[in-house]
Amino acid sequence: MTGPSSAPNGERPGTRGNYWETVLTSAETVVADDTWDEDLPTLNRETRRALARKKLRKSNTVRA
Repeated sequence: MTGPSSAPNGERPGTRGNYWETVLTSAETVVADDTWDEDLPTLNRETRRALARKKLRKSNTVRA
């Protein structure tokens, strides 16, 4: 019994005289970021807990 092969066939070579026409365009838009907000975003829960653990460890160390 024959069926479709699971092995992929490679790309076929192009025929002579046929070329792809490529046009290079740039869709990048530069936006001036002069709207800086002085209010910094709040830290998420994981970060707040990590900072609290660090602060707790620092206060529990024995100072000589």
